[in-house]
Amino acid sequence: MEDIQSPWTTVSSEVIYDNPWIRLRHEEVIAPTGKPGIYGVAHFKNKAIGIIPIDNEGYTWLVGQYRYPLNEYSWEIPMGGGPIEADILESAQRELREETGLIARRWENIGRIHTSNSVTDEEGFIFVAEDLQQEETEFDDTEILQIRRLPLKEAVDMVMDNRITDSLSVYGLLKVARLRGL
Repeated sequence: MEDIQSPWTTVSSEVIYDNPWIRLRHEEVIAPTGKPGIYGVAHFKNKAIGIIPIDNEGYTWLVGQYRYPLNEYSWEIPMGGGPIEADILESAQRELREETGLIARRWENIGRIHTSNSVTDEEGFIFVAEDLQQEETEFDDTEILQIRRLPLKEAVDMVMDNRITDSLSVYGLLKVARLRGL
């Protein structure tokens, strides 16, 4: 990566909202053009962790749930948040078990993504989980989830026809499809 210094100058920064998951900052800035401006930054207190479990038959699992901010139902890869200071693999293992009941013996980190780098510093990681064993799910007390097992190619098709729109899911499924020649 290139080592490029920021052309932005932060004049002031004020936390305007803070809860256990996010912190919102209002910042007065000098833009790269030299003009004064403002910036709003959403800081996430967790890393986004997404997992693509793949079994011996080439099937994967999707999780369906109603997403409050979107006011719509969403099909996604199993995912969740991992504390910033926590090991990302341990967070991925926990999320996969909670949402699908799956335990994987083989893990591969296939990528890092910024979910919306114009307004947030959220960082996401995608794992492929293989050599799977089915156990019981451990849903969070706020979740009502549907779990669906389907061919990996069908999940990729859902990305391509916009039935899957979540950024971690889109990135992860397209990357794994490319890596596996689908």
